[in-house]
Amino acid sequence: MLPTTEFPHVLLDLHPLYRRTPWNNWRTLVGAVSAWRAISDMARVRRPQGVIGTGGYAAGLALAWGRAHGVPTMLHEPDSHPGLTTRTFARGATAVYLGFPEAAAKLRTATHTRVESLGCPIEPPAPRNREEARRAWGFPEDAFVVLLFGGSQGARALNEVAAAWVARGLPPKTALIWATGKQQAAGYLHHEGGLVRVRPYLAPIADAYAAADIAITRAGAMSIAELCAWQIPSVLVPLPTSAQDHQTHNARTTESSGAAIHLPQADLTVDRVDTVVRALQAEPVRLDAMRDAAARRARPDAAEAIARSILTMLDAR
Repeated sequence: MLPTTEFPHVLLDLHPLYRRTPWNNWRTLVGAVSAWRAISDMARVRRPQGVIGTGGYAAGLALAWGRAHGVPTMLHEPDSHPGLTTRTFARGATAVYLGFPEAAAKLRTATHTRVESLGCPIEPPAPRNREEARRAWGFPEDAFVVLLFGGSQGARALNEVAAAWVARGLPPKTALIWATGKQQAAGYLHHEGGLVRVRPYLAPIADAYAAADIAITRAGAMSIAELCAWQIPSVLVPLPTSAQDHQTHNARTTESSGAAIHLPQADLTVDRVDTVVRALQAEPVRLDAMRDAAARRARPDAAEAIARSILTMLDAR
């Protein structure tokens, strides 16, 4: 998506550590050398005032370059369980910004490091008019709207259960907004009809958030941040293969806060989904409590807060 925007950028040929196929790690080494040179070339044109790492192996090399050249480094850790890159570079960081406050207990930082739980940078929610949003989707105002999506790429496990659920029949007055992912859409678009809306991709997703009563989704940090900002109770189905099982940590943490239900993929069945949705539909008091819990965790202004903090620290230097 980045090349379609107005933002200047350089794409680096970075690779992870290939733990299961270690013979491929030559790509990691070669990519690291070429990326180091590319960063150095950029710095000669305009020396950076800071390096900001947002997690993942792709951030590690730029952070290492910053440390080696005396450039202040800052980290944003979106998940409740900090990744290897964040844990490695946290001690010498100028600042560490957290998406989940619980992550602070799992980090070792220096005394001078500023640690703040400011949330994940998301698009702030627009004013919510649920009635208008439902009319736009063609739903009656008294429908119980379920939003189901598996991230930008879709999730086959969620799609298969959703397809079986629609084929069997949704609970009375239940409407479904279902994003399949572009690569998987062809196999599911025929389920459109009645109170079921099937889309390859939701852009903007705000139109779906505004209409939803609950969401069934993966447990990525950005999705959780958006759901909390929109005060939408969620059923979180973590991706079992996520690095260090971080999505399970996110789901458990969000469930502990009262804003979500953690549903492991091993337990993801049509019967289970149907039971959970019917239970939430029948318990408006519980839904209200989950919305309140989501609101307490919400950080809709995270992007501005993080940017202001970074600029303030760099100005102070």
